[in-house]
Amino acid sequence: MSNPNSVVTDLLTAFPQWRSQMYFKSSLTALSHAMEDQVLAGDEQPLIIASFQKERFYRQEAHRYQRIGRISPHVYVLAAPETEFSSISDVYEKIAFTPEDELIHEWHLVVIAKHYANCLICREKTHHPKTQASEIAMDNSRRFEGIWTFDRTVSQKSAVILLKRIVNYRPELKGKIDEALELYCSDIDNITSTPLEFSSSSNPDPFVQRLVTYLQAGQYKLIKANRFLSVKEKKERLLNSITEAIRRSLDPDQILQVAVDKLGEGLDVCRCLIYRCQETDLNAEIQHEFLNGKIKSIKGKSWPVKANPLFEEVLTLRESLSIDDVSIDPRIQNNKSLLSQLVNSCSIISWLIVPILYQGKLLGMMELHHCDSMPVTWKPEDIALVDAIATQVGVALIQAESYANLEDLNEQLEALDRTRSNLVAITGHELRTPLSTIQVCLESLANEPDMSPELRQVMLSTALEDAERMRKLVQDFLTLSRLESGTVEWNPEPLSLQECVDLSLSHIRSRQDQSNIPSINNFILDSMVLVEADGEWLVEVLSKLLDNACKFTDKKGQIIIQVEEKNPSQLKVMVSDNGRGIEPEKLKQVFDRFYQEEGALRRSAGGTGLGLAICRQIVKNWGGEIWAESQGKNKGSQFYFTIPKYTQKSTSNSNNTKKNRRSSSQQNLR
Repeated sequence: MSNPNSVVTDLLTAFPQWRSQMYFKSSLTALSHAMEDQVLAGDEQPLIIASFQKERFYRQEAHRYQRIGRISPHVYVLAAPETEFSSISDVYEKIAFTPEDELIHEWHLVVIAKHYANCLICREKTHHPKTQASEIAMDNSRRFEGIWTFDRTVSQKSAVILLKRIVNYRPELKGKIDEALELYCSDIDNITSTPLEFSSSSNPDPFVQRLVTYLQAGQYKLIKANRFLSVKEKKERLLNSITEAIRRSLDPDQILQVAVDKLGEGLDVCRCLIYRCQETDLNAEIQHEFLNGKIKSIKGKSWPVKANPLFEEVLTLRESLSIDDVSIDPRIQNNKSLLSQLVNSCSIISWLIVPILYQGKLLGMMELHHCDSMPVTWKPEDIALVDAIATQVGVALIQAESYANLEDLNEQLEALDRTRSNLVAITGHELRTPLSTIQVCLESLANEPDMSPELRQVMLSTALEDAERMRKLVQDFLTLSRLESGTVEWNPEPLSLQECVDLSLSHIRSRQDQSNIPSINNFILDSMVLVEADGEWLVEVLSKLLDNACKFTDKKGQIIIQVEEKNPSQLKVMVSDNGRGIEPEKLKQVFDRFYQEEGALRRSAGGTGLGLAICRQIVKNWGGEIWAESQGKNKGSQFYFTIPKYTQKSTSNSNNTKKNRRSSSQQNLR
């Protein structure tokens, strides 16, 4: 039959003037042993009632109660059974109570003899959260509240309460318990609750009080040390976990997200931010965020940097900046336009800003926000932990960037190696073929004096054409080299786009057989607005695009030149044809150096594969774009490029200069 009432509560109800005290388990163990030793050392037969919370606690003291049971016939031991403990009569009486009984949370020991009496009546407090300390330290840090006294009346009342509970579990002991009540508690109603006077020889109170004080103080120190070690271990584990996690990745975004998640969770902050920035940035975008609870997210928002005085202070000091309470910080109160707005919009109560540095270079910022109603005090050890994590993040970011740069360098080296291979293959093919033809033609002219004039003219024409082919190859190599090295001197000026198109058309017609050129329709009007570019290089772009269109368009096909306004400051020029076309997946590759759709060494159309690469470099110089569009094979292609419009009125002098330079350009291109 279980009893939900607490013995401590019943005892304090009977003696309302008494107040419970706090005890550690180690103190109660020492007190219990002292009371038991007093029984073992004496020659009286006292009443002993001991209540253990569980059977395993009883087993630790069972050997002592085997000895005590031989001293007195009135020894009663209560415990919650787990394996073997049961309600039986042995050397002493065993009483097994149910797990629903409040005794399972209590620790009791009552000793009543003729010349002395004492009791220990305690109830366990709610256990504090588990730490990483050892199990022994955890067990010794258990706390109890209750009464320990030599007052006979209190001891007798405690015995009466416990004996009545024993009768409920073992009714067959009622006669024996009535005898115990008569022997040890018959005068309870005649004695006041005032503590009895004992001689110094029989009352060990001063010694035991000093012992308890010593144990209590030692236990407090032990718990404090365990908590300190637990907190330190937790922070070390957090730092190690972040370090290990970021070292497993070379992706900067993944590194920052791991750091922000683990740091925010480890320090139990409301919001943790990490954003990349430099000292000269005006704003930064929040890309990595940790939120704890229903806190407003600011991920993806623009975060002020340059105008933030806290940011400037961190840069100046090159160290962390902590604000325990933003409502009383003068830096925030004196800057209501920006900082107060940030505090209100983000519900910041306490603020910690830590720079992410590497060898003095700013890589980003780490911010921790507390957004609860009450401010917190940033502990020096917490700030030191965040500083250490920021250092690890800075090193990891530099390593990731170095790896990325190494990958880019490897790709560039691979591209250079491919360029070298293409250069060797194309140069060998393009030079060997015309040289062989020239050699054959010259040998024929030298060894065949009787050759007919018609055949002689064919030989000469063939040799001249292949020599021109070789000259064009060398010229394209030199042109692309100059453009990529940045050694070209650019002379932008106001130009008539119509005149540049006419010049490029004349170049095409002068270099190719008119019978093989497809129809070219020029829809650029004379009244078109002026453009601002270097005339020589603009004509070069138009000539190469037209030459490319002619090369891949049948003589019965059509080429169109058009222009339209892309925006108020740029024109878009189009050169389209209805020829061979380009596969959609290869549209971006056509501007690569040495690109040939059919392969560099087995193509049906001539050329070096450098023309479109040259066009891209020229257009890129004046800040324009160049691209190609096509619906696929045999569906034609369209090449576009943008060019800046001239926004000022031209003068007669500039027109003369323009014409002179254009004439010079025409001679050079020929």
